[in-house]
Amino acid sequence: MDCVLLFSISAVLLGLSQALPATVRAAALSVEHPSLIRSHSLTLYICSFHRCCPLIKVSFYSSLMCSSAQVDQWGLTPIKEILISDMLLEGDMALPKTRNAMKCLNDYCKWPKSPSGQVEVPYTIASDFYDDEKAVIENAMKSIATKTCVRFVLRKNQVDYISIENLVGCSSAVGRSGGKQQLSLSVDGCVSHGIIEHELLHSLGFHHEHTRSDRDQYVQINWQNIPQGQTSAYNFQKKDTNNLNTHYDYSSIMHYGRTAFAIQYGKETITPIPNPSVQIGQRKEMSNIDIQRINKLYECGEHITHI
Repeated sequence: MDCVLLFSISAVLLGLSQALPATVRAAALSVEHPSLIRSHSLTLYICSFHRCCPLIKVSFYSSLMCSSAQVDQWGLTPIKEILISDMLLEGDMALPKTRNAMKCLNDYCKWPKSPSGQVEVPYTIASDFYDDEKAVIENAMKSIATKTCVRFVLRKNQVDYISIENLVGCSSAVGRSGGKQQLSLSVDGCVSHGIIEHELLHSLGFHHEHTRSDRDQYVQINWQNIPQGQTSAYNFQKKDTNNLNTHYDYSSIMHYGRTAFAIQYGKETITPIPNPSVQIGQRKEMSNIDIQRINKLYECGEHITHI
């Protein structure tokens, strides 16, 4: 697949899917069916095209990820040239280079505590988010802050910080990686409370629940229903995690749904065991165990204050 168009359901209602060539595939941005880019040989461009909505009398832009051939064919405006090898997994984690953020040398990949005992995570939000979208992002940050000692603070001159940007898909590095680290929240599907919390928890150092070291006692990974390739398989590979003496949590906001990344709609990639009917993959709010783990990892103790 050499070109992926990211657009919301509203764009489908406008009939844009019929206006573009068949080589464009709509990317499913839900947590249940994240889209994948399987080619590793293309140089792609982030492009933009103008689209208008006659129903509400406004104009807006959408993003394309295209090869140079489509840039020329469709007369698009390249925004950024990227290499497939540099891309983030849609719906999730940046491919790690060397380490696991929950087991790192001298706690470097944890965000440091301030003298007050609170953990301050500097951030910036790109200017192309609308005010209501920024409010959703900030509300997710406040939700974490009300239950933990973590505070997301607007960056002043801090060297290490999260840069929240409207890029391709929903994705984040795991833990503090140093310097500017991008956290992608595409406006075409990622700016919702639960997804934002999911990505913020990645940035705090948490892997997916279904990849924790003891997961084989709680879920079965159906490899036959998972596309072959580095990017898709990585989302299900077991990690050497620090589980912080907490129970496996089917209700974690970090747990994938049962059909995530399936090769065919409806096929299960994750099946809970021993009870296959257990619900997994919610994206509403952090679970109690999610909150407990943040407080354990960052040793919040008495520094948990409701704001």
